Amino acid sequence: MGPSVRHQLEPGFVLHQRPYRDTSLIVDLFTESQGRVSVVARGVRKPKSRLSPLLQPFQPLLISWTARGELGTLIAAESNGIPFILNPRVLVSGFYINELLVRLLHRDDPYTDLFQAYFNVLQTLSTLSASQFVVDQQVALRTFEVHLLNELGYALILGHEVKDGMPLKAETLYHYFLDQGPLLIDEHQVKNVSNHHISSKANNFVRIHGKSLLDLAQGTFRDARSLRESKRLMRAALAVHLGSKPLHSRSLLNELRQPSIKS
Repeated sequence: MGPSVRHQLEPGFVLHQRPYRDTSLIVDLFTESQGRVSVVARGVRKPKSRLSPLLQPFQPLLISWTARGELGTLIAAESNGIPFILNPRVLVSGFYINELLVRLLHRDDPYTDLFQAYFNVLQTLSTLSASQFVVDQQVALRTFEVHLLNELGYALILGHEVKDGMPLKAETLYHYFLDQGPLLIDEHQVKNVSNHHISSKANNFVRIHGKSLLDLAQGTFRDARSLRESKRLMRAALAVHLGSKPLHSRSLLNELRQPSIKS
């Protein structure tokens, strides 16, 4: 293990925290220049800790820490702007975005463009209009998910059919194979996978219209079908990299959607 490196007043956010020993926390941070880092915040669970109120999600911070190996040590943190206050209706979406970053980002890799995209999506979620609440929330999430996959090197093909390179047609139904891209094939070909252009995993695809893919590429959704199909595709694409472990935020959202049982 080499010598420790000191990072001073780096813009960043808290993604997640968990107890460590009696009075400390292990905090996952997303920083502008260093990407995702994990630090020990010593003593912040004490009643009179000055840092505890700051180490909250969606609060822009300037963070100082020393890094040595995979787990650094927090030195200081100060506010770097007004916290993003998320309406209870979108709070789970904020936690969902944070959980994606914790699960998918490698430690200590810079993601400068993604950091700005994260800032932008929090800003959008905190200022949603009542009239377009559901639509705007979904658009913000899909746009961020596309950006995230691009930054990780798993960009989706959203403009052309992969077999012959032809531009997608809006009203044509495609089969989006997650390991290749959109293919224009009929149901018989899907069930009888024999063409070398078609994925060997016959079920590893999502049916989606060209218009939904084009809308996803542009970040502008013009109808409910595009939103619905894009959500289905992004969930499948992210699942490839998330593995079998479920997202806690998604489970929480499902619980909140369950109708209450009256006694």
